[in-house]
Amino acid sequence: MYVDGFVLPLPVKNLAAYKRLARKAGKIWLEHGALAYRECVADDVQGGELTSFPQAVQLKRGETVVFSWAVYKSRAHRDRVIKKVMSDPRLDLKPRELPFDGMRMFWGGFRTIVNLDA
Repeated sequence: MYVDGFVLPLPVKNLAAYKRLARKAGKIWLEHGALAYRECVADDVQGGELTSFPQAVQLKRGETVVFSWAVYKSRAHRDRVIKKVMSDPRLDLKPRELPFDGMRMFWGGFRTIVNLDA
């Protein structure tokens, strides 16, 4: 399996708008073949001395951290899904209209080395 992970700062006041965007995006990801899509908001996230989620996104007062991921069969599968997602006109993301600061968002692709379910 392959996972794309995303971390971003979100103004708390924009949580409802972000949830709407996340639901829409998640449906699009799944329609184009992602196996799973999750969006999570910080609940027990502490600042660290050397590194932490808040430090990684340069968290500001009034913001929270969002951690998201999508699951795929493989990197090749992910590449095919992302190509479709990014060309989907329903996901027309204009940077100035996003409910978060995309310049402080980070993401990456990861090969799964342990995969356990209950």
